[in-house]
Amino acid sequence: LIWAAIHRIESGLNDFESQDIIVGTLGLLFGLIIANLIGLAFARLPIIGAYGPIVFSIVFGYAGMSIAIRKKSEIIALAGNLRLGKSGKDHGSKHKDMEFSGKLLDTSAIIDGRIAEICSTGFLEGPLLVPVFVLEELQLIADSSDLLKRNKGRRGLDILKQMQEDNYIEVRIINDDFDDVQGVDSKLVRLGRKINAKVVTNDYNLNKVAALQGVAVLNINDLANALKPARIPGEHMNVLIVKAGKEENQGVAYLDDGTMIVVEDGQKYIGSTVPVTVTSVLQTSAGRMIFVKIANE
Repeated sequence: LIWAAIHRIESGLNDFESQDIIVGTLGLLFGLIIANLIGLAFARLPIIGAYGPIVFSIVFGYAGMSIAIRKKSEIIALAGNLRLGKSGKDHGSKHKDMEFSGKLLDTSAIIDGRIAEICSTGFLEGPLLVPVFVLEELQLIADSSDLLKRNKGRRGLDILKQMQEDNYIEVRIINDDFDDVQGVDSKLVRLGRKINAKVVTNDYNLNKVAALQGVAVLNINDLANALKPARIPGEHMNVLIVKAGKEENQGVAYLDDGTMIVVEDGQKYIGSTVPVTVTSVLQTSAGRMIFVKIANE
């Protein structure tokens, strides 16, 4: 019976991550310490003194373990900060600004899908943290009556599952939530401040809001723009003008990577490939635009 019980415990523990077991054990020990301290205060009381320590141990032991597992990300972040603070004694104040290495994934970054390719190259360090409220939003999108939204939600869930299976980078689901905050973006920003983590997104508005509140952001669109070939004013190239621009006589063309090219006086060349000269380049977090003029004019 004892061996059967041990095997049951082992099989049950296999379903938990090693970090959950370590943090849960520490929480259990802390709860038992508190239970024993309280039990000593009631030790000489009749009835309560005999059974109190047992009840206190069960209640506080379970509470300590449960709270520690729920607050795992905060405990890990705190331990990281303490470790950095200890090493800072030898290396001066340069470690004060070092951040927790975890990255919070936004819903838009998951659905976009490029995050999986970035992780597979090894350029992004983990762990990647997926809050439970982001998963809930993905599930709502996947259950939407709108076909396009439903496909996006399912794509996001498939990408997360594939990233966990590929194991290029550690992907953790964290249970931190804020019932007093409305909106996934607001919760992400608050959680980023709480655990000192960066937010990975391609949402332009979230990028601005997070920056205003002091939360570091890794914008996938910024990374994509940085990797696009640089276009220098005066450079010559050939483009296919596909439609008219917003302003009078403007034409619009696109590079292979999707970059928009605004062609001055190019409306009359719609449907034709023409040589152009770059006049200026405008780059923002929302994307890059190249302004050109017809080369032979």
